[in-house]
Order: sequence, then C-alpha cells, then structure tokens
Amino acid sequence: MRLLRVFLVLSLAAGAAFAECSGGSDLAEERASLLLALKSAPSEEAAGLIVNDLWNLWGTAPDAETQTILDQAMQARAEFRLEEAIIGFDRLIWRCPDYAEPYNQRAFAYFLLGDHAAALADLDRAIERLPDHLGAIVGKGMILLQQGQEAEGQALLKQA
Repeated sequence: MRLLRVFLVLSLAAGAAFAECSGGSDLAEERASLLLALKSAPSEEAAGLIVNDLWNLWGTAPDAETQTILDQAMQARAEFRLEEAIIGFDRLIWRCPDYAEPYNQRAFAYFLLGDHAAALADLDRAIERLPDHLGAIVGKGMILLQQGQEAEGQALLKQA
C-alpha cells in the first residue's frame, strides 16, 4: 500500500507540487505571543480561545497552493477518507518538508487507522520542526499513555 501511495504522490506532485514552499509569512513571533498568553490565561475558557488561535496558526500554510492542499487533505481526513488524506499530507511533506503541520495531521490519520508506530514517528517529525507544537506533544503523550508508557506520556502532557 505504501508503494502505491508513493506512486500516487509522485504522480500528483508533477509540476507545481515539486516547487518549494514560497516561505510565506513568518509566524514565529505571533506563535510565541500566543504561547506566552496561554501560560498566563486567567481561565480555562480563555486558554481554550488561545489554543484555537494556535490551531489556526499551525494550520496556516506557507503559501496559497500549500494551503489548498492542506485544506483538502484535512477535509478528506474529517470525512474519514483516510488514505486520500494521507496522500494529501504526503504531497505537502514532499512540497514543504520543513512545515510541521502536515506531519501532525498525517499522524492523526495514522492514529485513526490504528497505526500508532507511524503516528508516533510523524509526531516526532512535527515536534522536531516545531518544538512548541502543543497539538503534536499532546497527541504523542496520549498515544504513549494508551501504550502503557505512563511516565513518558504524563511527562509530555505536563510539558504541554
């Protein structure tokens, strides 16, 4: 199945998808500001709003074409067309290997398929690229808890 996915990704990636990310805007300052605000949020409700803003930021792709691919892949995942979603996230990773969110979203699709090893590998890749990605950190912690790795899972949840 993975060989078929690679073929499909390469077929679909012809042309513009082989282009590098355009870079887009640097959102590091806004992300840092939101993370700081989250640490001092006065209530759970306020923290939830800040986390929503972080999800919006993480889901902001480097350029318009990448955003379109991300949105389509996320829609496929939301509709449980998981193989299609994974192919879309593969395209994004091929196109923008330093963009953390496709790894995080592909990890969620793998999790839904029950492939926890692949999910954990992708979460590690997302965290490598964006060490303060709370979604990836929490996701990894939750999988580790499910696998009985209590200490590691709890440590990640505390970190988040």
